[in-house]
Amino acid sequence: MANDKSPVPLERIESRIVFIRGQKVMLDSDLAALYQVAVKTLNQAVKRNIERFPEDFMFQLTEEEAESLRSQIVTSNAARRGGRRYLPYAFTEQGVAMLSSVLRSKRAVLVNVEIMRAFVRLRQLLTSHADLAEKLANLEKKYDAQFKAVFDAIRQLMSPPAPKSRSAIGFAASKER
Repeated sequence: MANDKSPVPLERIESRIVFIRGQKVMLDSDLAALYQVAVKTLNQAVKRNIERFPEDFMFQLTEEEAESLRSQIVTSNAARRGGRRYLPYAFTEQGVAMLSSVLRSKRAVLVNVEIMRAFVRLRQLLTSHADLAEKLANLEKKYDAQFKAVFDAIRQLMSPPAPKSRSAIGFAASKER
């Protein structure tokens, strides 16, 4: 059970877990923010202990992955405004767990516990969603076409919402009189 005195809300952690290369990962910049350390400090600690971080624990994003991620979360161009000089690192659940042995602060340990809880909760949600889809498919096979509309409606509710289109920001100049 989560502690009421958690250093970071579970929702804040969950929002920072992303899917890259078919894996649930957290980026070095998000982890550094949660641990309240500089990204450079986090990455230096990892590099000093690189033998603890094989490719299935941590990997560096490609240019395309970094650009895709940047466009998804609507961040500014890194080349301008003194942004990052290297591609971000992504840490899998095992990599995040290993970080607690590399970053030895009390906060790092507390935050790591919360991150592990977030990964477990996400895994449970994905499992229950898969179980629900399987049960629905079995019910659909069992019953005839009269329930097809009901099953279609349930499937539509289970699917993720389509991205919302945004209207342009600003105003249109009115015609002169």
